[in-house]
Amino acid sequence: MKLLLAVTLSALALLAQPSEKARQNMIKEVRHELVMMPYYGVFDNLSFRVDGYTVTLLGQVTRPTLKSEAENRAKSVEGVEKVVNQIEVLPLSPNDDRIRIAVARAIFNHPVLQQYSLRAVPPIHIIVKNGNVTLEGVVAREMDKNVANIQANGVSGVFSVKNNLVAESK
Repeated sequence: MKLLLAVTLSALALLAQPSEKARQNMIKEVRHELVMMPYYGVFDNLSFRVDGYTVTLLGQVTRPTLKSEAENRAKSVEGVEKVVNQIEVLPLSPNDDRIRIAVARAIFNHPVLQQYSLRAVPPIHIIVKNGNVTLEGVVAREMDKNVANIQANGVSGVFSVKNNLVAESK
């Protein structure tokens, strides 16, 4: 009897998980919905994870409406039953706004990094909170990551730079 109960519970647990194909489709669709938001830009950083039929939204945004729009878009994806929204809305700060623009200019005007400014949503995201800068995203080379770090550190008023950029090749 105990064995039958254990087998039944195991089968129910398996049924509670989407197939790998369905999971990959959910990931693809959630990613698409997030990057297609009209006000998602270089000063916002969104990421997510899929656990079963639950999507957890992560990251930082400069507008509260972006947080709620991301949640609504994730909820609209087929197969998603629950959305946990852990997106942080960055505080309003004229100084942080000045730093955001200055860091973006320093990074995207550098000859090595100009190629990254040509996309609708650049692959380098600049997150500024209380004068502290975090660089998120993906660049082609380790050198690009290092140049972005140097450029961000050279901006007046920046207290610290955390470089989370990932280089596709060394």
